[in-house]
Amino acid sequence: MARCAVLIDGGYLDRVQSDDYGNVRVDIGKLGDELAGQMERLRTYYYHCMPFQSTNPTPEERTRHAAMDSFIFNLKKLPRFQFRQGKLQRIGNEYKQKRVDILMAVDLVRMSAQQQIEKAIIITGDSDLVPAIESARDSGVVVVVYYSPNSRHDELLQACDERYEITRNLIEKTKVVSLPAQRVPASSAAVPVRPTNASKPAKSTG
Repeated sequence: MARCAVLIDGGYLDRVQSDDYGNVRVDIGKLGDELAGQMERLRTYYYHCMPFQSTNPTPEERTRHAAMDSFIFNLKKLPRFQFRQGKLQRIGNEYKQKRVDILMAVDLVRMSAQQQIEKAIIITGDSDLVPAIESARDSGVVVVVYYSPNSRHDELLQACDERYEITRNLIEKTKVVSLPAQRVPASSAAVPVRPTNASKPAKSTG
């Protein structure tokens, strides 16, 4: 059976859920399986940052950090999942992800070069991944990107073999149905992040 890997930029997915779909929360486990379809899923890689904490954290900062920590703890229990942690940098009143694009690029190139996968399915809006995508394609891997029509980069779309919008149907099929008491589901945690690249609406290339 052909094998794939799913790579999810958590900060980007957070923005899509918040800005496009009224903060509907997606179950990352369901999402990975849905995107893999009938292919064997080698692993889902989820990239995100812990919330920023100042030297003397406020109660709100402590709460957000604890919520994200619980979310990651539960995420790591899912089968064939790997969490990759970036760093959140605060600049004034804004936040910016650091290292996430590098971590995604390293995983994509490594799995492709070692022929561990035939397809890479990515959720991102970061054009910094273009060189890694081109390297993966040169290794014979089919690269598929899922993106928001409101936050996309033409260069990124053009670099991929297949391009699909993150539709409401996909969000509804994979959303968190209920929140059991005393349990944080493996859903994307809302952490404020500033995009690493300026993404603006543009005509779809696919």
